[in-house]
Amino acid sequence: MFLSSSEFGDVQRQTMADIELSPGHTVTSHGAKLARFHLHDWVILLLLGGLEFLFYELDPFHRFVGRDMMTDLNYPLKRTTIPFWAVPIIAVFVPCLVFLAVYLRRKDVYDLHHAVLGILYSVLVTGMLTDGLKDAVGRPRPDFYWRCFPDGRAVYDDITARALCHGPKNSVDDGYKSFPSGHASWSFAGLGFFSWYLAGKIRAFDRRGHVAKLCLVMLPLSAATVVSITLVNDYMHHWDDVFAGGLLGSAIGSVCYLQFFPPPCQVHGWRSHASSRALAESRYPEAGEDI
Repeated sequence: MFLSSSEFGDVQRQTMADIELSPGHTVTSHGAKLARFHLHDWVILLLLGGLEFLFYELDPFHRFVGRDMMTDLNYPLKRTTIPFWAVPIIAVFVPCLVFLAVYLRRKDVYDLHHAVLGILYSVLVTGMLTDGLKDAVGRPRPDFYWRCFPDGRAVYDDITARALCHGPKNSVDDGYKSFPSGHASWSFAGLGFFSWYLAGKIRAFDRRGHVAKLCLVMLPLSAATVVSITLVNDYMHHWDDVFAGGLLGSAIGSVCYLQFFPPPCQVHGWRSHASSRALAESRYPEAGEDI
């Protein structure tokens, strides 16, 4: 049901009043209580991090690679334009700096906590699924030939024509981890979550037609796209590896955001679910529950 112009103006005024009347929920006043209430979430997050590391270290399935298949796997072996260690900085650390800046302005520890917890869940769940799929699928990378035969001397089984790799084990094992792209999935998980967050905070869908807000919302997604494309250009992934990784990360990032925040198109889409409940409890203590 759409609001009339007068009703929409009332909603906007009420929103600003809510901001002014909202009690200060700071790290000092509410941080300890919030940490205790969500302790199990942080414990599970650590377990997910352990599983992600385990899947990353496991040897992948070595899919059959024959002589005739090497034509499509003979791309040059090069360094990645964006190293993997840079992806968490781009997709997690930079958004967290924005989360902290928003907290310093609004003094809402619920928003800060849920934004940080949400983006960490987004990238860790995505990373765990990505590495699990890599291990299970075992798809060769486009540069597999030079991982398998670094000296250029190809050796194949006389009967099956299977490639008999004599390259370094770590390089060969990593050569079987093409699908899906970890760079793409991590980037779209973290920056996709961040894009949702920006859309809510700047009220990108407030029906006032500010296209500049949409451009700002699209910046994180554009950065994730650029990171993903570099992996194709570096011959580390096939295009469909990147496409699948982007879809996976986007889906999980969206689910994790909506777990903590309402859709940005809603009237109070700029505020976390917990912040709204905390504000309601401050006004009507008998009607609320602990956050």
